[in-house]
Amino acid sequence: MSFSANFRSRASCFFPLTLLALGLVAFEAGANPSLSIQPGTAKPGDPVLVTVSGLSSAPTGTIAGRPLRFYPSAGQWQALTGLAVEHPVGLTDVKVQGKVLPEGTPVEFAGTLDVIDPGYPERQLQVAGKYVKPPEAVKARMAEDRAAFAAAFSQDFSDPLFERNFEWPRQDRITAPFGDRRSFNGKLQSQHFGVDVDGDTGAPIYAANAGVVVMTRDNYSAGNTVIVHHGAGLYTTYFHLSKTLVRRGAKVKQGQQLGLVGKTGRVTGPHLHWGVKVDGLWVDGLTLLKLDFAAPAEPRLATRSTDAIPVPAQVQGEGAAALTSSP
Repeated sequence: MSFSANFRSRASCFFPLTLLALGLVAFEAGANPSLSIQPGTAKPGDPVLVTVSGLSSAPTGTIAGRPLRFYPSAGQWQALTGLAVEHPVGLTDVKVQGKVLPEGTPVEFAGTLDVIDPGYPERQLQVAGKYVKPPEAVKARMAEDRAAFAAAFSQDFSDPLFERNFEWPRQDRITAPFGDRRSFNGKLQSQHFGVDVDGDTGAPIYAANAGVVVMTRDNYSAGNTVIVHHGAGLYTTYFHLSKTLVRRGAKVKQGQQLGLVGKTGRVTGPHLHWGVKVDGLWVDGLTLLKLDFAAPAEPRLATRSTDAIPVPAQVQGEGAAALTSSP
């Protein structure tokens, strides 16, 4: 499935990894194995896009031991995953295995991704007491909400349903970033797994990309909610709406209106809480907006030798991660 022609180019933090190769003969031109990671320097809570080219079949791989699920993309292979907010700061192992075109020679990429301190802030919020200590009468409703979210996030893995890079669901001031630690009425209760975007009640909210609606529901804490499944294990969520304008099962296009800004659920005022979940992890939507799904993996010529031969990387951005490749 090829959709790169519809992607809009984007200047983003794209850091091809330095390649070190082991082998006995040169790989043919046009089939050079290469791998790139976006972002080049990540923080806990970031989505991570891995792009591999020059392989004859779907690769396998891991980041910090977490399996990668690859899908075909314009003659390459991509996998989208995330780093948990608890992920330790420092160098994180990246490993990808595959077979090189055209002979099917096995090759392995092994390197590291630099993970830096996110510096998540802390916030004090005042909300109605029933949202800090829910009464017994609503606990059954909250359990139903959790079951509904679990069902929405359990879609089968598929190729991407989108053909463009992601865009803002609305343009306005960010009132709270992803990752801040929140105390409600003086009690530390949660971490913020989304980006809050300001807005007056009734302002429009749009789909960040194409996909299928898998939830439209009034939830106790999230209020009126829309969830869109984008394929590739990726979902975007839209909380606290005053009104939803789509139905479950609907196919939506990027920029299609999903609903209206509101203040339903556990909120201090009207706004959009925009969340992103990938591969089972909540991740920072701001980083998702910077990922360029059309960016190719930079070609690297791998020559065989008895020793590891460094192949210079043309780094786009401020820094790169180290990578080795061996058959």
